Amino acid sequence: MNPLLKEIRHNPLLWLLAFVPVLFAAQKLKPEAHTLLFVLSVMAVVPLAALLSHATESVAAKTGDTVGGLLNATLGNLTELVIALTALHAGQYMLVKASIAGAIVTNTLFMLGASFLLGGLKHRVQEYNRASARLQAGLLFLATVAILIPSAVTEADSVAGSAYTATLSVGLSVLLIAAYGLGLLFSLKTHREFFAGAEHAEAGEAPWPLGLALATLAGVTVLVALVSEVFVESVQHAAVAFGMTPAFVGFIVVALVGGAAEMASAFSAARKNRLDLSVGIALGSASQIALFVAPVLVLLSYVIGPAPMTLQFWPGAVVMMLIAAMTASLVTNSGRSAWFIGVLVLMVYLIFAMTLYLLPPKSASEGATPHKTTERAIQRAHDEGKFTSLDATAPERSLCCANFS
Repeated sequence: MNPLLKEIRHNPLLWLLAFVPVLFAAQKLKPEAHTLLFVLSVMAVVPLAALLSHATESVAAKTGDTVGGLLNATLGNLTELVIALTALHAGQYMLVKASIAGAIVTNTLFMLGASFLLGGLKHRVQEYNRASARLQAGLLFLATVAILIPSAVTEADSVAGSAYTATLSVGLSVLLIAAYGLGLLFSLKTHREFFAGAEHAEAGEAPWPLGLALATLAGVTVLVALVSEVFVESVQHAAVAFGMTPAFVGFIVVALVGGAAEMASAFSAARKNRLDLSVGIALGSASQIALFVAPVLVLLSYVIGPAPMTLQFWPGAVVMMLIAAMTASLVTNSGRSAWFIGVLVLMVYLIFAMTLYLLPPKSASEGATPHKTTERAIQRAHDEGKFTSLDATAPERSLCCANFS
């Protein structure tokens, strides 16, 4: 524990860990103070993200940047998975899909672009393993194609009903999970020599012992999940107080806070000229959400959800995810980066953020299930053909009216 305590004493940012117990106490004493809980949850996530970043770098020093990036992406995505499972159980399918699409776009554009920018400002030109980046970008493009198909088929053929879309989504989910597993086998087992990170001469601090790093990762991940749960409960009410649209909150704010831990690791690695780790975290996290988290949520909706969820997203989200995947594939093709490349990628993200802030997307998937509706009634309506996707039948409605009220 000595390295951990020493790091907390010498890093002023980690002094903000005091906000973690304050947040939980405020949640118990004043659960209705949503704006206060929102601010405290953001303040609590920041030091937890920094601590998770240091622990991840220590693990990566022992296992290599490829495994370290995969581990960080997996632990970081636990937050998004917990948030999505909670919303899935409540029938808030629009919120689930907004968090999935937002996390994919944020990780691909904001995290990757900011890593290029921060690393390039310090090191002028940086190099990273092009094969690893192209593999992750290819997997991400595959996932966006699979997400595009249900929406495209439904738009082209109005006869295609919800039962067809649900069946297609299940089949696509199985294919995506299989592709993700084969991708791990390819990069970590059969062709691992092609994905080794580049050696960097810059020396860093002595890494923590592996046992302490893994224990810190586990403990901090649990705390991040708990803090994120409080954040999600308060963010919709706080959005009204701060004048933010619900679409902007679901797609941008929730994704940024949910991925804060991964971003801290990616940005720190980029500044230390370990861009392999940064790219692995950014693209690895995005492809993991698209290829594993989203399909798993579709399958779990048959178990814990009030009705089956599909991979049918509203058109705006599909376009943004597709552009994000193509952008990642384009900028990582050379295996080299400079700060202006990061600016270009961030500009694409800012275009999306401004669009969502000013003009929320239309409702384009299953809406939220009213709290008083029973599962039996939902299933009966579904069997009678009344429970259909809003993509083909619903009039234009804002995301605010769909599920964030």
